Amino acid sequence: MPELELTAGVIDYEDTGGEGPVLVLLGGLVMDGSVWGPVVEELRADHRCVVPTLPLGSHRHPMRRDADLSLRAYGRMVAELLERLDLRDATLVQNDHAAALALAGENPERVARLVISSCEAFENYPPGLPGKNMRVTAMLPGGVYLAMQAMRIRRLRRLPISLGWMSKRPLPDELVDRWLEPAQTNRRIRRDLRKYAAGSRRRDMLEVCERLRNFARPVLVVWTPEDRVQRPEHGKRLAQLLPDARLVEIADSYTLIMRDQPRRFASEIRAFVREAGGTGLERAQSAPARLS
Repeated sequence: MPELELTAGVIDYEDTGGEGPVLVLLGGLVMDGSVWGPVVEELRADHRCVVPTLPLGSHRHPMRRDADLSLRAYGRMVAELLERLDLRDATLVQNDHAAALALAGENPERVARLVISSCEAFENYPPGLPGKNMRVTAMLPGGVYLAMQAMRIRRLRRLPISLGWMSKRPLPDELVDRWLEPAQTNRRIRRDLRKYAAGSRRRDMLEVCERLRNFARPVLVVWTPEDRVQRPEHGKRLAQLLPDARLVEIADSYTLIMRDQPRRFASEIRAFVREAGGTGLERAQSAPARLS
């Protein structure tokens, strides 16, 4: 797997290559890029899919000890990735975490188009019961270690305080084993996860969302009305907040829409990129965003 050295440390990423429109797909806490597997399979024939694993607990390389792992720092991390890989006119596709939201609000010239799907936003930070449980765990001495070891028991993963409400359909045990292995076996990976989780503050997310008012480029908001972790009403709020946004709701899914409804999700991404492709870059050039 290719590696890329960023200011914070080395990250892994996958790149399908090709000449099609560029998609950068970003996932969430304690999940690596494989969470996007079904959607990448649907899109790789006519899109270039770049899938990094950000340092959110499933990363294989510990970050530097002094690395900034605040919410807005993840936005800057993605901006640096785009620059280092020379990805221009890219569509960011975000699920669960909010790195793309942080980037779009703070450095909008780096993003041509944005797809936001069932992710943390507004007051829901850390998100839902799993997020709040992780933050409390991160505050306790040895808490992250104990939590990660407990998740070796596969039945525990299906509880609402863990991964039970992330996907409506059972996630393959081997896939989740892969996600959990770095934090279970490497204390420096746990250090990174603890650093991010313990430092999460609601005011940071509110500031990120407020800055999105200045992002005037095309946005597709994809949400599921059955989500139990990311609040269903937040999809509507984001669509209303962003100047050029459209909301699509996908039923019969929880947060991980790319696992529950990959064909429908991929179809919506493909249609959005095709429709916005002719105007996205022109708008980026003619209507630069204003930072507050």
